Amino acid sequence: MVEATDIDWETINEKLPFERTDEAKEKRRTLFKEFDPNDNGYLSLAEVDRGVRDVLGIEEVFNCKPAVNRAFHFAKKASQGDDKYGPDYLEFREFRLFLQTLRQNFEYFQAFARIDTGDDNRVSKEEFCDDKIKDTIKKWVGDVDDMEAEFDAIDKNGGGQILFSEFVDWALEKNLDLEDDIDP
Repeated sequence: MVEATDIDWETINEKLPFERTDEAKEKRRTLFKEFDPNDNGYLSLAEVDRGVRDVLGIEEVFNCKPAVNRAFHFAKKASQGDDKYGPDYLEFREFRLFLQTLRQNFEYFQAFARIDTGDDNRVSKEEFCDDKIKDTIKKWVGDVDDMEAEFDAIDKNGGGQILFSEFVDWALEKNLDLEDDIDP
């Protein structure tokens, strides 16, 4: 899966208004209300998942559950516990960070999927160290001298496979950037 996909990055960027402008904030407010079918002022993970599918209408993002889940939990954790509705719900004040993190995690999920040539939601050392993958990773993060050592460093749990969560931590550390997306 090293090839680029047919993702419409421009549309995705337009539908995830996380910029710090008055216009983007108003779009977020409208989106949040559309995500909130109960009109109770907070969103569960299920409501966020439904909103990504039904409100945003971005099927590619909806199909990336790990990206949605990670963005939801990251935005929740960033609020540092002063949640009006408890730790299981996303509030409007966390929504901008959720959208921004969703965009970033979606990009990382696409990168992860491209090196997961076995299509099993994990990357083996053999997959990671393949010459085609090495060339791809070089485009994203620059030179990696020792692919096997890099794999071992990414595989934090020592399970012999890179999981998406481990990949994201590495991607953030390396400032990974897909070459074919449109950065916001």
